[in-house]
Amino acid sequence: MEAKAIHKGALIAPRKARMTLDLIRGKSALEAKNVLLTTNTKASRLIKKVLDSAVANAVNNNGADEKDLKITETYINEGRTLKRYKIGSRSNVDKRYKRSSHIMIKVSDMKKED
Repeated sequence: MEAKAIHKGALIAPRKARMTLDLIRGKSALEAKNVLLTTNTKASRLIKKVLDSAVANAVNNNGADEKDLKITETYINEGRTLKRYKIGSRSNVDKRYKRSSHIMIKVSDMKKED
């Protein structure tokens, strides 16, 4: 049984968050949670919440056992980009792009559905 969780509009650049996501890809849910707890980044805190939600979806909706869950699919897509402006040197205007991401994690217990 598969379960997934998505966090849309996370206020972190996708390029920064992908580095943390690569640490947990393909691992068991408990091992991935421990890796995220010991990684001190903003991305790890956001990804941990999504992972906890995906595990809770699998346990509550599908009756899966938390120890058997494994991360099967993870990706981070680019979300909306907020364009901001700031005064630069010599009366110039500098563009600032505040990027956001969509974080998706899918977990499975590797058992076939009946």
